[in-house]
Amino acid sequence: MGKVALITGGARGIGRQIGEALARQGSSVAVCYRTSEEEGRAARAGFEALGARAMAVRADVSRPEEAQTLAAAVAAELGPVEILVHAAGPYHRVNLLEETVDGWNAMFANNLHSLFYMIRAVAPAMIERRHGRILAFGMANADKLAAQTEVTAHYLAKAGILGLVRSYAKALAKHGITVNAISPGFIQSGSAPGEELEKMKKNIPAGYVGSTDDAVAVATFLLSDAARYVNGTNVHLSGAWGV
Repeated sequence: MGKVALITGGARGIGRQIGEALARQGSSVAVCYRTSEEEGRAARAGFEALGARAMAVRADVSRPEEAQTLAAAVAAELGPVEILVHAAGPYHRVNLLEETVDGWNAMFANNLHSLFYMIRAVAPAMIERRHGRILAFGMANADKLAAQTEVTAHYLAKAGILGLVRSYAKALAKHGITVNAISPGFIQSGSAPGEELEKMKKNIPAGYVGSTDDAVAVATFLLSDAARYVNGTNVHLSGAWGV
């Protein structure tokens, strides 16, 4: 593959495993983290052990200036970003009637606004090279705009991501750039307690909880040249939950 990939939220979980897959394919891989410095260092060491050039950078991509600085730092050390995987997406669970202004704003800043900032930071170099792959993460039923009283802001931010993905796909297609989304359901990625996932099995039509390998398989296809005509799509990765 031989490209330069930047993965936000790539120090652990799905983002890190996508990074490992890209490293195995010969890509240089940069990850950014906000708080997990030790995991960031471990991710970098893991990529390098696979033979890839790698870096790990602390950055809060909910801040537009830090998103720009991050993209510039990666370009200076590894080369212009050709693959952007936006896996950053923290959430909190709180009843809508108890949500705070700060909590509400944080969910949009960290999930939706950060995607806009990152694409804005990397798109010019992709346009110049007439090639790029951008991948974001939604939520398995966010396209339904269903009522969500416990994760309202996070859910609406994920719904916004789907609209932003489609809009950027249309705007950037003529430049050889694809922009797609994966919308996971229940995945064993370490972000949710195992007992909670086990309880959800009965609600998943496939009958089991997905693994990070399932996410990596879809991601590596969407980021590959084989997917050059797949643009603006949203892949449900949920065993038919939420569809």
